[in-house]
Amino acid sequence: MTMDLMSTLKGSLLENFFPAGWDLSKIDACCSHPPEAILERQPWWHPEFEPVPCQTLEDFNTMMGHEIALRIRQAREAGRKLALILPVGPMGMYRWTVYFLKEWGIPCDHVYGFNMDEWSDPEGNTLPPDNPGAFRHAMQEAFYGPLGELTVPESQRHFATREMLPTYPERIASLKRQGAQLIVIFGIGRVFHIAFWEPHFAAEFASDEEWKRQTHRLAAKLHPLTIEQNAITSFKSRTTLVPAFANTIGPGLFLQADRIIGGADGALGRGMQWQGLSLWVTLRYGPDRWVPSSWMPTLPGRLFFLKELAGPLVPECN
Repeated sequence: MTMDLMSTLKGSLLENFFPAGWDLSKIDACCSHPPEAILERQPWWHPEFEPVPCQTLEDFNTMMGHEIALRIRQAREAGRKLALILPVGPMGMYRWTVYFLKEWGIPCDHVYGFNMDEWSDPEGNTLPPDNPGAFRHAMQEAFYGPLGELTVPESQRHFATREMLPTYPERIASLKRQGAQLIVIFGIGRVFHIAFWEPHFAAEFASDEEWKRQTHRLAAKLHPLTIEQNAITSFKSRTTLVPAFANTIGPGLFLQADRIIGGADGALGRGMQWQGLSLWVTLRYGPDRWVPSSWMPTLPGRLFFLKELAGPLVPECN
């Protein structure tokens, strides 16, 4: 007898809850492998894409932070500008990025930062920068501020406001014309989003090619699972504080990356986690616009992940 989500979905409150293009059986199959299989290369992975397991959260933060700092240093030594698309989540790596850059004495006046998303209202208006919930505030506290005299010039810091986000495509294109490298730093959402580019947006486009041309969206409608993910990870479980909309970049920007640096650190303690399924599906589903993160392994770079997220993803008593 089979009793799982797929066999009990019809007639339940979840029947029309998940994005229409999701293949739930395929999603489940992605998660059925033993933990040691997570590094097995798939045919659609870029030859220079590499998943990197990290034993502990401290290892994860240090290793990912070192990777970011190293790329900033290499661009500096090569005499080239560097455009960074930056997330607020994960965040622990920024402390170590700052540490290494300070140890090496690397000024960041060649760096151009573009935050990938920001909470919004239905019109795309965002929180003031001094609001503790604003991503701009988080970046100042975790990255720009602690860098001190080595920091990125304020004129080279860009945030996903109603006014600034639509200018990202041309600003980044201009930097690339000047020889800049574009590195996209990212986490993976519960619904496999990159930034706040949600899976249900796929229904609006007739083809992957049309979907891949979308550079950004103001006041994107967030999936309920995204709201709950952020209630858990950022708002101390207080769902009522989480906005239902956000401004976000789209695949027309994050798939332009010359290199990616990804992170999955979604363990909660006592054996609980929220990101194992998201990690496995990212690596095993294959490129599909209904699963935005599935495109990231097609790009060169590294995806750091907590080893425990590899599972096994089976029930256990806590």
